[in-house]
Amino acid sequence: MTDTPHTEEKPNSTNSEKPAAPTADEQLAAAKQEATTAQERYLRAVADLENYRRRTVRERDELAKFATAGLVEDLLPVLDNLALGLAAARQNEQGRTIAEGVAMVLEQCKSVLAKNGVQEINPAGASFDPHQHECISHLPSPTVPAEHVMEVVRLGYSLNGRLLRPASVVVSSGPAPAAAS
Repeated sequence: MTDTPHTEEKPNSTNSEKPAAPTADEQLAAAKQEATTAQERYLRAVADLENYRRRTVRERDELAKFATAGLVEDLLPVLDNLALGLAAARQNEQGRTIAEGVAMVLEQCKSVLAKNGVQEINPAGASFDPHQHECISHLPSPTVPAEHVMEVVRLGYSLNGRLLRPASVVVSSGPAPAAAS
């Protein structure tokens, strides 16, 4: 037997331990992909910011437009009472001068409210609209067509197109049915 030195085979370490370094083309492609992703995130962030800005402007405008709604709703019964007092004063001969003064105050109040976006809803003779009118009664009428307002019991009001109070109305149900003989 001859003594031969025993040598161990060493595995090739270059193939299994370290991956090959990316090439310049691969690095460029990865950088381009990263840049594209960052650009898309940037564009989404800019769009989100613009949408947020628009929404806050719209909400601020809406808040300013309807900020007085509570005050106006509180004033509506005052207007109703002024109108009722005016109607009562006009029936009395001695109260005509007071009626004229109350009428002037009532018109001044209505003009101030109109200047601030309040519109009166007076649907006398118009077709019944459940979005703006509140039907408190149906009565037959030979002169007023069916589903039309016969009488306005209480005026309605809207503020900048938003309904504050519907008009309370009596609606015609058309001519009365003929009595059976």
